[in-house]
Amino acid sequence: MGSKGRVTIREVAERAGVSTATASRALSGNHPVPAATRARVLRAARDLDYVANAHARALVGGGRKMAAVVVRQVTSPFYAQVAEGVEAEAADRGWLCVVGATGGDAQREMEFVQLMREEGARLVILVGGVVEDDAYRERVAHYAHALDSSGARLVLCGRPAPGPGIPALVVEFDNEAGAHAVTGHLLSAGHRRIVFLGGLPGNTALDARVAGYRAALAEHGLPPEAAHVVDCGLGRAAGHRAMTELLENTREFTAVFAGDDMVAAGVLRAIAEAGLSVPGDLSVVGYNDIPLAEDFSPPLTTVRTPAEELGRAAVRIALRDPEHAAGAHHLLGTHIVVRDSAGPPPPGRAL
Repeated sequence: MGSKGRVTIREVAERAGVSTATASRALSGNHPVPAATRARVLRAARDLDYVANAHARALVGGGRKMAAVVVRQVTSPFYAQVAEGVEAEAADRGWLCVVGATGGDAQREMEFVQLMREEGARLVILVGGVVEDDAYRERVAHYAHALDSSGARLVLCGRPAPGPGIPALVVEFDNEAGAHAVTGHLLSAGHRRIVFLGGLPGNTALDARVAGYRAALAEHGLPPEAAHVVDCGLGRAAGHRAMTELLENTREFTAVFAGDDMVAAGVLRAIAEAGLSVPGDLSVVGYNDIPLAEDFSPPLTTVRTPAEELGRAAVRIALRDPEHAAGAHHLLGTHIVVRDSAGPPPPGRAL
């Protein structure tokens, strides 16, 4: 797809067996063309993967001055902050920013990427961890090549490239290092029985957090079975449900590492409902440092992820160095924000 460059209207016309002028009229949709002819031209355009876009041809370098951000949901504080970063960086350049939400549906993601390609967006930025299976790898390779052949660029933000040689820029943060650091913070306070609550097996971001958690336990000389991962997924409701269940079944732990701050919100509520206190009875840490984390009760110790900077960097790097950005990989750092939700384990429960 990317090898022979952009398909021309002439090739579409030849395939449909009509004149270039007729093909052009049929694709623009502004002129009367017999329905059968239009159908034939549209089929030819689809078969050849032709992108009709007057703007792409008129502007040198192709495409409108538009960046598109594709997120799972707009209500998630993390996704919203990344989108804000893209918007801010786009605005600095006089570009527009379009936000699309997929609900995690691969089909909708595909349709949105295609629409943005047809609209001549210069940058399409896919945000957030994913389940990295063969279908995902194939889909993203397709996006990358299709956008590349239209003179646009794909940026993967907070998710890995599907393989070498894919013309996509990757901008992510170090999930594993952040998780390692915050687990180390709990271990240094004396905790040995720490539950990771909020796993989502196969999700690249959360698997990296679990890996960081396990590595920190191992470095403190704890056996592999000291790790206790509860795969309840993300969201406040999931955190609340899983924590309520855990407290009903066992009290054999002194700290909880929540997969993200929204899970932590549910965990804190479940602990309060069980009549326990944080950090007196249980310590809790989160991940992301969403704006509300410092207003939790108690204020949450968590890992600051550079969400807005991630969005800004996605635009900045892609535009600064378009030739080398394809296939480049940029890793941003994280750091712990220490607040009041983690302390030493209760006396007599440290071991």
